[in-house]
Amino acid sequence: MFTQLGVIGCGLMGGSFALALKRAGVVKRVIGYSKSPSTTELARKLGVIDVIAESALLAVAGSDIVLVSVPVAATESTFKAIRHLIEPGLLVMDVGSTKRDVVDAARRVLRERVGAFVPAHPIAGKEMAGIQHADAGLYSGRQVILTPLPQNPPALVQKATDVWSAIGSQVLKMTPENHDAAFAAVSHLPHLLAFAYFSAVVNQPQGRDYLSLAGPGFRDFTRIAASSPEMWRDILVANREEVLRQSQRFRHVLDAMEHVIREGNAEALEDLIRNASEGRASWHMNAGRGPGAR
Repeated sequence: MFTQLGVIGCGLMGGSFALALKRAGVVKRVIGYSKSPSTTELARKLGVIDVIAESALLAVAGSDIVLVSVPVAATESTFKAIRHLIEPGLLVMDVGSTKRDVVDAARRVLRERVGAFVPAHPIAGKEMAGIQHADAGLYSGRQVILTPLPQNPPALVQKATDVWSAIGSQVLKMTPENHDAAFAAVSHLPHLLAFAYFSAVVNQPQGRDYLSLAGPGFRDFTRIAASSPEMWRDILVANREEVLRQSQRFRHVLDAMEHVIREGNAEALEDLIRNASEGRASWHMNAGRGPGAR
């Protein structure tokens, strides 16, 4: 049981974490801070937070657990704002979709206090952002990746694991480098492709007419193109080396498929499609067998 959760960034992710901890009985009180006073006021009215903090630093004061739920580009400035109140025993986590840049920022700013920070990435979300969409069940049944630092006391890493487990999450651990490589492949590149593909369709002279004919497949494929431009700008820039590496892999396969189409080689095209189709079917069947299969 924690006495007080400090949430810095009262949006979908931070708000959902607060509601989840409240529902699980893990925290007695929640204090929240956002740059926009209207956001924190709404969070209080909705019962997501109990007390409004006037600054990020005051959200840390008196808290024994802190969640930094800000865009990854704002992580370093947030650490600078709260550094002086990070003491031994305090658990600080984030929810960023990239980890190497966040860890580098923590090391630069927190220095000897960096051991209090256990980087986290919950694999959860919605297309609609904002505190009004906060959901106590957002993290239930979802994976959360922790990328512990050498400076983290083992007991603190266990505490972080226990918190996420208490709200129904499946906790995995990996290095920041492996995290960013993996999520460039399975999350960041798909978003980049969805943005590019939807733009390519809608910006054609008859693009709007084509959209009127789109069915469920198009909707499924382009759903993530409606994601936050600001958030995904930061993610793609922060993890650009891994994203571009994955983009080159995709481009190589696309070039191969375009080549056989251009040559009219139906047999080779079918082989390429079958390889993808069977791989997707096999992955889907194994995906429910545990965290390691996803």
